[in-house]
Amino acid sequence: QVQLVESGGGLVQAGGSLRLSCAPSGRTFRNYAMGWFRQAPGKEREFVAAVSWSGGSTSYADSVKGRFTIARDNAKNTVYLQMNSLKPEDTAVYYCAAATVDSRTVVGATFRTSSEYDYWGQGTQVTVSS
Repeated sequence: QVQLVESGGGLVQAGGSLRLSCAPSGRTFRNYAMGWFRQAPGKEREFVAAVSWSGGSTSYADSVKGRFTIARDNAKNTVYLQMNSLKPEDTAVYYCAAATVDSRTVVGATFRTSSEYDYWGQGTQVTVSS
């Protein structure tokens, strides 16, 4: 079983920055591709960003491309989401997720749909004021 704990959320003004962190525990971090999703009130959960198990490949939603950066530090067992130029529409609960990979997984694979992920964090609130 993997437990994911997010941190770094909060309240920020439009144009500001936040960095979210997610620290999985329980299994080898390199066994998982990681992703971030978000859910705004009254909306469905949506993909934000993903990173391969090695950190060599990343993928972003069009709405955050150029503003957000996902990265992982396998030595520290942590995945980050750096969010710059934040907009009020970025306000949501942000979730960290882990997708199990094995020898059959394509090198550099990233996952953009929630059904591909096996474990989820409890979420951290990000609020961007205008």
